[in-house]
Amino acid sequence: MIENRRRGPDPGVVTAARAGDRPALERLVDQCLPLVYNIVGRALNGHADVDDVVQETLLRMVRGLPKLRDPSAFRSWLVAITIRQVRNREQSRATDRDRRAHLDDAETITDPALDFAGLTILRLGLTEQRREVAEATRWLDPDDQELLSLWWLEETGELERAELAGALGLSDRHAAVRVQRMKKQMEVSRCVVRGLGAEPRCAELDGIALPWDGMPSPLWRKRFGRHIRGCGVCAGLERGLLPMDRLLSGLPLLAVPVSLDPARVVALAAEGSGSGGGPRGPRGRHGRTARRVARRVARKQIVVGGSAAVAVVAVAALVAARMTAGPTAPAAATDPPPTPVAVTSSAAAPSPSASPSPGPSESPSPKASAKPTPSKHTAAPVQVASGAKKGVGVWTFGGVSQALAESGASWYYTWNTQHQGVTTPGSSSFVPMIWGASSVTDASLAQARAAGPYLLGFNEPDMAQQSNMTVEQALGLWPKLMAAGKVLGSPAVATGAATPGGWLDRFMSGASGKGYRVDFITLHWYGGDFRTPQAVEQLREYLASVYVRYHKPIWLTEYALIDFSQGTRFPSAQQQAAFVTASTKMLDGLSYVHRYSWFGLGADASKPSSGLFTNGTTATAAGRAFQAAR
Repeated sequence: MIENRRRGPDPGVVTAARAGDRPALERLVDQCLPLVYNIVGRALNGHADVDDVVQETLLRMVRGLPKLRDPSAFRSWLVAITIRQVRNREQSRATDRDRRAHLDDAETITDPALDFAGLTILRLGLTEQRREVAEATRWLDPDDQELLSLWWLEETGELERAELAGALGLSDRHAAVRVQRMKKQMEVSRCVVRGLGAEPRCAELDGIALPWDGMPSPLWRKRFGRHIRGCGVCAGLERGLLPMDRLLSGLPLLAVPVSLDPARVVALAAEGSGSGGGPRGPRGRHGRTARRVARRVARKQIVVGGSAAVAVVAVAALVAARMTAGPTAPAAATDPPPTPVAVTSSAAAPSPSASPSPGPSESPSPKASAKPTPSKHTAAPVQVASGAKKGVGVWTFGGVSQALAESGASWYYTWNTQHQGVTTPGSSSFVPMIWGASSVTDASLAQARAAGPYLLGFNEPDMAQQSNMTVEQALGLWPKLMAAGKVLGSPAVATGAATPGGWLDRFMSGASGKGYRVDFITLHWYGGDFRTPQAVEQLREYLASVYVRYHKPIWLTEYALIDFSQGTRFPSAQQQAAFVTASTKMLDGLSYVHRYSWFGLGADASKPSSGLFTNGTTATAAGRAFQAAR
């Protein structure tokens, strides 16, 4: 079949599909999917609703095709349907936002593996200015993101200006004005990205950013933009910016994976019923929630490869699941969701002998290892309690118990099976740890059994300065930890948890082969990039890669901004505080991160650190940010 990239499928194929030719219709759906997915994905910036909107758009296209009078206008008609569905989604959410505020907060979490800007930045290896443009898209308001998604496709040769204008319901001249206004906002956003990422950052801009939560938004774009326009220090940020059309034109569309069968989309359209034109399945609030849960489980278990086809794989899995297993089933090719691990109120922090990992964690791995096989050692599922994620690592210092209470941490640990002099506040619970080989004693295991439902495994066994254990040694001792009868976390490696053949990967493979139980993955992470958005994204990406590899809940039991690449370097107090605010918000939004703990509770007032309190009542800037986190 001949296809013109600008004008779309051959009118003859459209005519045949309109007349009921099933193979022609399947071919048409196959060709439409990349365009629709790119428009919706960029307009919604990888939101959890992307696949729902894409599917509904394709279904409406298939069902409305018999009414299309001019086959040569198919492409413009399809783009208009797509934009209408994006707007319908925004209007629907706006209508019930107040009524469902709490649920909406949970559903607005962008899947870390499928954020379009994040994919562009992290997966395609862009040059610095393309990286800045990709980051800048996050600062636009929804209308401009919608327009950018169309203009982007115009610049890459996928749309004509008439199609862009038609989709927006505007004349070509009015559309040109809108495009120019959007491009100006993008230029402001690019300068904001540069300003916030500058080293050293403008001191006045740093002050303005203190109450900022680290998440891009139109409101903060305007605030930062006003400062940049009138600041002598920031005045040169726009120098050397290349035109956006030159930067965007080199970015490819997301490719359609071979796993997507257009025949299934057509079959789903044929099965549809009801006035809404949607697929059969649960209706109303609970039905939508069930479908989103199934979708998010399916999407998070897709193994992310190095190609640009990542995001479309999610739609393929979703459509395949709904065609083969019913409308609420997750993708058939993915593993079942992980067993939930209980999260009760408690708090955490490091012991004097515990030191942070010596460097940032390695890049995420695209390859997933096999899940442990079920065995008699498998723990019973326990429900996750909300609001109990935030914890801190604790070592003894003057006023430690009062500081723990002031911190607002819901749980804590001491790298030990005992409280180490901490008087547990009523709002915080203690989690014991078997630190290393020498800690595997009857006395320590008895203390762990008496301390609550959880047990943390060995501390940084991949580090000579820490528990320093071989994989074989750890596996040999693991049955004794399982015998404690606790919900059991993996050994917490210092780096490279998602690395194929790394320490944790070999341990998990060995545990799988022996039928050993590991209920959740325990991680450490330290960031050497002190720019808040970049550090948060790097942490998010690392967590996502580990989840994709092992498909288990995650506890992040040590994390902070500390650069170990050349000695030990700390960020400014303001930078550490900004990271606390932004990272806790991000971590609270990741459903597979069940707990996290900051490193650590104690701080020395005489030197830089990542600590939260210098005594029982005096909080550092990071400590105040930690207190404010939910």
